[in-house]
Amino acid sequence: MKEIENRDDLYLLVSKFYEKLLVDNNIKHFFDDMVQKDGLEEHLQVLVDFWDNMLFYSGVYKRNAMQPHLLLHLKKPFLPEHFKIWLNHFNNTIDENFIGELTHAAKTRALSIATVMQLKVAQI
Repeated sequence: MKEIENRDDLYLLVSKFYEKLLVDNNIKHFFDDMVQKDGLEEHLQVLVDFWDNMLFYSGVYKRNAMQPHLLLHLKKPFLPEHFKIWLNHFNNTIDENFIGELTHAAKTRALSIATVMQLKVAQI
């Protein structure tokens, strides 16, 4: 295994992560509309941009990451267990493919994202 080093590694991470999400009956329903509307590949590229910004401070991600999730929550409410499942799949995907400082940073940031998002949706 190796460290997360570049956009190719980020693509591997998010594509393997979504393979897990899209077969998990407890969470896959959140992704149905997005996959049908935009296609998975487009979404994966957005996620690569997001994580490129989060880990490498590239500045390529220019969107509001929270807004689409808050809108989705209004249609399909997120429950605390959904965040645990999401985080578990993310961490497992990282542990299966990468090791190193940025790997640890990605897991820490994912935990922060899940925590903040839980707080935000609880306010709606």
